[in-house]
Amino acid sequence: MKTRITDLLGIRYPIIQGGMQWVGTTELAAAVSNAGGLGILTALTQPSPEHLAREIERCREQTDQPFGVNLTILPTSKAPPYEAYLDAILDSGVRILETAGNHPQALTEKTRRAGARIVHKCTTVRHALSAERRGVDAISIDGFECAGHPGEEDIPGLILIPLATRALRIPVIASGGMVDGRSMAAALALGAEGINMGTRFCATLEAPIHDNIKQALVNATEQETQLILRSFRNTGRVLKNAVSDQVVALENQPGGCEFPDIQPLVSGQRGREALASGDLDAGLVWAGQVIGLIDDIPSCAVLIQRIVAECRAALQHASLLAAPAP
Repeated sequence: MKTRITDLLGIRYPIIQGGMQWVGTTELAAAVSNAGGLGILTALTQPSPEHLAREIERCREQTDQPFGVNLTILPTSKAPPYEAYLDAILDSGVRILETAGNHPQALTEKTRRAGARIVHKCTTVRHALSAERRGVDAISIDGFECAGHPGEEDIPGLILIPLATRALRIPVIASGGMVDGRSMAAALALGAEGINMGTRFCATLEAPIHDNIKQALVNATEQETQLILRSFRNTGRVLKNAVSDQVVALENQPGGCEFPDIQPLVSGQRGREALASGDLDAGLVWAGQVIGLIDDIPSCAVLIQRIVAECRAALQHASLLAAPAP
């Protein structure tokens, strides 16, 4: 396939594995890149910039194809050393950076001086326009269906993707609700030039997640995600389980709750334990509504080839339907 995204990133297919905390490691990223997509390591999964540099080297040993690193900058009381993580990325020779949350202009300029490409993920057109003015190379526009943080405006991809492609000059990647060749065909028809998938790549053989969690994603329906942290205007979409039920119950109690009341429940370390142990109720498991469309656990290579074939077939079918009547 050839789009501005394949040209920009040097990949065969415009399919990107989104950066995911605890999941974006070499095992998954290298498999996606070897299959013709773009694998993404997640910087903050690593406990230090030095660990990240070693993980980048480990990934380079397992693929000779392009891969990127995600650096998400979120407001927090104890901020990680973001610039040191960025230095580890650039000093290691990585030239594709996926950013999310904030990305200060100084870090953008440092990234561009190093000759790296920036794909910035956001959930509104106004933030996308701001990132374009700041100098990023592409926008990953994240619809309300997505796992993780869909923003506070609840705009689904069917609306958000064409709005973004109409407003931006730089290429747009559709994120949230992307799961198969049909969703990829729809994204391309709406003007996107690639897709970003997170939840779908969690249900693959190479994802560093316990098989119980993968099977839970296969078994779940589209109705089994839950929105948490709405009262804090930091909305997150997760797989519905005992922990997310507790969080929502505390948020909805009379008078609401304070963040310290739920902090132990939403701890990232608890989520990591759930993914590693297979205990679905050990912590939060982030998942998008696409779980309703996931029904197997293939290798990344099989998944990507299937998506490409389905996409081409769906576009051909749509073209036949749109052909003038004889």
